[in-house]
Amino acid sequence: MATIHEGEAADARLSTVSTTSQSYRALVWRRFRKSVPGMLGLVLVSMLFLMSIFAEFFSPQNPSANGASFAPPDKISFFTNEGFTLWPVVYTITESEELDPITFQPLMGPDLDNPRPLAFFVDGWEYDFLGFIPMNTHFIGLSDGTPLRLLGTDKLGRDILSRGIIGSRITLIIALTSITLITITGTLLGITSGYIGGRFDMWFQRFVEIVLAFPQLPLYLTLTTLIPVTAPSPVFITFVILVIAGLGWAQLSREVRSKTMSMARIDYVRAAQAVGASDTRIVTRHILPNVMSHVIVSITLGIPAIVLLESFLGYLGFAVKPPLISWGLMLQDASTFSVIGSYPWILSPVGFILLAVFAFNALGDGLRDAIDPY
Repeated sequence: MATIHEGEAADARLSTVSTTSQSYRALVWRRFRKSVPGMLGLVLVSMLFLMSIFAEFFSPQNPSANGASFAPPDKISFFTNEGFTLWPVVYTITESEELDPITFQPLMGPDLDNPRPLAFFVDGWEYDFLGFIPMNTHFIGLSDGTPLRLLGTDKLGRDILSRGIIGSRITLIIALTSITLITITGTLLGITSGYIGGRFDMWFQRFVEIVLAFPQLPLYLTLTTLIPVTAPSPVFITFVILVIAGLGWAQLSREVRSKTMSMARIDYVRAAQAVGASDTRIVTRHILPNVMSHVIVSITLGIPAIVLLESFLGYLGFAVKPPLISWGLMLQDASTFSVIGSYPWILSPVGFILLAVFAFNALGDGLRDAIDPY
């Protein structure tokens, strides 16, 4: 009897094991979804792209409209003079009748006598949804139609939150376009150099070493100063993208070359060569799919570096020119300590940059851990 029960238990255990083979993508996804930082990064990156695509819808104010200079952020609260409320209300920060005992300046505080209910899907400034559909509906605002400034205003009275949301579009366009050019160029040249080998590989690697030997930051500033100040913004952005891509492909090329050289020695690649398969088929069917896992991780880890670089160049005035908006350009308002000390909310664009860098880094770390075992 004991033998029969043991046999039944063994059959039950075997029946719970799936005999269905899983694809490479399924194996990577199964491991990736167990990574908390990776899933958090995926959610944040998805929200970031959604925000940039529908930037006008999520912007509560017209990013070009002027108002009160350096107006402080509005205060959101669940309390009114009547007590607790389930729906949040907004208080404008205004000057009170009390004076600071040291500076004798009016003290700033929320206007508790005038609570304004926060609302969603409200009417506001007009824009073209997806570029061709006229709309005036916005995700968040105030029910009475007064301006909502959750992050305050800059020196020209423009809403910082709206400008940050609109500016994400330019920053991400520069980052994504640059990383696309870097990936295509670095991958193709790296595979070609590693697969052909010989004298071509030797001389090409000397050229890569020359590119890597350049100090990138001074070279970025030197190349971007070649464009006239009066040049249109699209020309300026295109040149910045070409400069970033022209100096960024070399490192990825070196990494892809080393993986290609190791793949070229694997048995199934040599077998394909022995049966007379063309070089194009060997590269596209056997080497490139095995290199793409490293390339995908390099993309997710390279985007944050480009976002930081664009922010730095924009802060110096070398990336984006008005009337376009980017996170780096917004940081120009925080160029002096006196402004930061008096109006600390002017540093709010740093929050957008930190959020984007954290999101892509977390996504890249999760992908790297998920891809490594396979």
